[in-house]
Amino acid sequence: MPEVVPNPEALRAYAQQVHSDLTIGVLALQGSYWEHEAMLLRVGVGVREVRLPEDLDGLAGLIIPGGESTTMGKLAVEFGLMEPLRAFAQEHAMWGTCAGAIFMSKDARRQQPLLGVMNIEVERNAFGRQVDSFEIDLDIPALTAVDPDPRPFHAIFIRAPLIEAVHPPAEVLARLPDGRIVAAQQGHLLATAFHPELTDDERFHRYFVHLAQRAPVRAG
Repeated sequence: MPEVVPNPEALRAYAQQVHSDLTIGVLALQGSYWEHEAMLLRVGVGVREVRLPEDLDGLAGLIIPGGESTTMGKLAVEFGLMEPLRAFAQEHAMWGTCAGAIFMSKDARRQQPLLGVMNIEVERNAFGRQVDSFEIDLDIPALTAVDPDPRPFHAIFIRAPLIEAVHPPAEVLARLPDGRIVAAQQGHLLATAFHPELTDDERFHRYFVHLAQRAPVRAG
């Protein structure tokens, strides 16, 4: 397994050395996208940063990272990405973490650009400010699809949203011990309120790659 590279510049140089028929994109308009890139390289898939509609061509899936969802949405509008992202999500795997989950939702309880591709309702900053960040172990049975060990997943919450409601065809993937929803899945689409890319646990990224492998690749 390759080591996680120490900075974005080294990461991009290392990406040229990864040989994989599968390439996953990471939306790189704003936020902590390079940590996702590092984790994807660890699990052995190709990585591409996405900033323009043409960057989606040939990808098997796309991760939308944490950051600031309003800024992310405004930049996506500015760069003409909103409709291409919505079209991509119809047939390809897409995963939003933290702000990315807000961006993918149908309702974020305020006016801002949203993709609306997942039938979930999200409350921004539901757990408070940066000082209220926390970590907790979660039981996520779906991860046994890529690892038979049912050990808990150590989840990191940083100014995290809460998934207030999940409507069909979306389903709950993980809850806090008090029952509040923090992860959901809708077919090949994922939303997590926490940051798997900030851990050493590859299972969530492997699970996303598993979903991406089951979807057709968009023609270039």
